[in-house]
Amino acid sequence: MTTRNNESTAKAPTHIAYTVRDREGKKGFFTRIGAVWPHADGAGYTVQLDCVPLDGRVTLRVATEKKE
Repeated sequence: MTTRNNESTAKAPTHIAYTVRDREGKKGFFTRIGAVWPHADGAGYTVQLDCVPLDGRVTLRVATEKKE
């Protein structure tokens, strides 16, 4: 059986979800925690998180072929 969620996740995600740990005097450390797909009607997004950051902060970045 195909569900609406499976249909939206069949394509590559448009955004990647990260948690970012700030480091004093250095760039933040990004850890991938999930992905994002737009709904077919353009009125929303499906966010699939594999884990939740302890501070609750999630950063979404446009998905690219380049490894981030």
